[in-house]
Formats: sequence, C-alpha cells, structure tokens
Amino acid sequence: MNLINIYVDYLRNVRRYSERTVSLYEDVLTEFAGSLPEDDASDEGLVASLNVSQLRQYMVSLVEERSLVPKTVNLHMSALSGFCRFLVKRGYLTSNPVRAFRKPKVEKRIPDFYRAESLERYFSCTAIYASEDCLDEFLSAPAAERSKKLYDRRLARLIVSLLYSTGLRRSELIGLKIENLDFGRKVVKVTGKGNKMREIPLVDSLFEEILLYLKSVEALAGGRRSLKEPLLVTYTGRVLYPVYVDRVIKSELGDVKGITGRRSPHVLRHSIATELMNEGADLNSIKEMLGHS
Repeated sequence: MNLINIYVDYLRNVRRYSERTVSLYEDVLTEFAGSLPEDDASDEGLVASLNVSQLRQYMVSLVEERSLVPKTVNLHMSALSGFCRFLVKRGYLTSNPVRAFRKPKVEKRIPDFYRAESLERYFSCTAIYASEDCLDEFLSAPAAERSKKLYDRRLARLIVSLLYSTGLRRSELIGLKIENLDFGRKVVKVTGKGNKMREIPLVDSLFEEILLYLKSVEALAGGRRSLKEPLLVTYTGRVLYPVYVDRVIKSELGDVKGITGRRSPHVLRHSIATELMNEGADLNSIKEMLGHS
C-alpha cells in the first residue's frame, strides 16, 4: 500500500471524513502524483517532490495552465497540506511546505439563505403530506397498491423539514439511523465532521412528522425495522444518496414564491442559522447546533 492509500485509509477510518471529502482528497493527491515525472512515481519520489519550490510551481500551473478559480486551487492545496501534515507526523517530512507560501485569495461572498416567510409558505402548502389524513390514505390501500406518490411527497417534505429545522449537513442527513433518535428526550444525535457527536433538539411538529413517516416506512417494510437501519429510505427501501436529496430540494422549493437563486441543502442550513441569529440566539449555541468547531 503506497503513502497516498495509507493517508486515504487514515482519513476514512481514523478521521472519519465523509466519503465525498475522502474522494476529493484522493483525487487531488492522485492528480498531483500523476503530474510528477515517471522517475518520481515511487513513495520516495513523491515525498521528495513535496517541497516549497515544486508545490508553488504546481499551484501556479493550476491557476495559469488550467485556469482554476481560487477556491478550487485552495482545495487542492488544502488537500496537499493535510497530506504533508500527515507525513510530518509519520517522520517522512520535517515540516509542512505548503505553509511557507500564500495561496490565492478567495473573495468572500455572503452566504445564500431563504427568508422565513418563504419557507413558512412552503410548509403551509405541503402540510397535508405531514398529516394523519395522508398516512390514513396511504395505509388504507392494499399493500401492493400503496401510493408511491404519497410516500415520495411525505419523504420529500420530511427531508426539507429536517434540513431546515436542524441545520444538518446533507451527508449527516443521509447517515441518520433510527437509533439516532432519542424518542424520550426528542433529540437527534448526529455524528458530524471529525467524528464529533452533537445533539439537536426536535420541535414537537417535526418529531410528530418523523413518527408518522416511520409508520409509512414500516407499512412498506411489512413490520418494525431495526434501530440500525437508515432513518430515511426511498419507496423501494434504498438508503438516500446525495443526488436524490439535491433533486428533492430543487423540486420542492422550485415553485415557492420568494425563493430564488440556488436551491440546495446547504442553503437551508444557512437559512436556519440566519433566522436564529436574527432572533437573537447566542452565536456559540448556533455554532454547536451546526457542528462547527
């Protein structure tokens, strides 16, 4: 196993980074290694190439030859810097060369967010899909004829509700299992970046919506599910995946009056943070809820 593979394994199994982040880091490091002369393809050659001069030259090539934007260039350099820190700890390098030079300046932009009144409009229009009546209609049909449309709309609304009410990251939402719910205390336990665990309280309306949704899933599954199973699943019982969640957000918020610009799970995360700040919530409490260090 070469050094890059060892580092990727470390990120996945020790640091517990998301698969998306692990994949990004692996791609960057593999690309950097691929840019080296064939004689430097070994671990020794890779370590020798991790010096200030060669890394600065590589960064310039990303900007001038590939025309990458500063944010993407910084992502590459951040991945390389993390790898160098790892190699310093393992004794392959004496210091992190990436820290010796400046990276391209990224222009800060104000995060997107949706206004509370627009989201309230969405939740009002979709309230039927979070109701007992919708569940009764779903359960009253024979097992083989239970409406996929009703189930998909109930699931879609719950995805929006969870992302907005809790500030979860997309990966955290997908990773939720039934056991992450504390039914007695009405909180959800979330394992975020760096394997950090936090607890987020659930408002009563969201808690009830989750309970009704679970009854729908149990009806499809033919009985109670294991606590180890995913909280949210598709009509066919498949665990959610990033593109599915993205499509849900675009579809659900696409026609809502007052919601313009980018429609994504992360904007819902920004939205709850913005709303809490506007309501005077303590900044540290917001930070803990979002899982920021």
